[in-house]
Amino acid sequence: MKIGISACLTGEKVRYDGTDKKSEELLETLKGHELVKICPEMAAGFSVPHDPIEIRKEQVLSLSGKNVTEKLYKGARECLEMIMECDFVILKEKSPSCGLHKIYDGSFSGKLIEGNGIFARLCQEHKILVYSETDIEEIRRKTAGK
Repeated sequence: MKIGISACLTGEKVRYDGTDKKSEELLETLKGHELVKICPEMAAGFSVPHDPIEIRKEQVLSLSGKNVTEKLYKGARECLEMIMECDFVILKEKSPSCGLHKIYDGSFSGKLIEGNGIFARLCQEHKILVYSETDIEEIRRKTAGK
């Protein structure tokens, strides 16, 4: 199978704070499959590290108050092109670009709300099957025997 995956989940230090969120369990599950690593924030041209960004009322804002909505949409569209041939995509929960199920509320206070990040929404609009890294059992079932 060909699987799109948030680059930070594979160990790439691309997060806003210069870290990764490598998931050994996920990578073990995906062994033998072709991985297409994506990061909408990197594709958008954000530096590493950069100011935290969150979605507030359909706008993506940096901690300093800068509106980076269009910049993030640009990166999300570039990543969409990269994963169009993938069987499904696995994205990083809580991220303003890749979050699926939950994202931060835009107050930069650590409060989570129901919602999806910009790239996750774009994938869903294009009928691409999307999982979060927390959906490990579903991912195992999907990749079993393939």
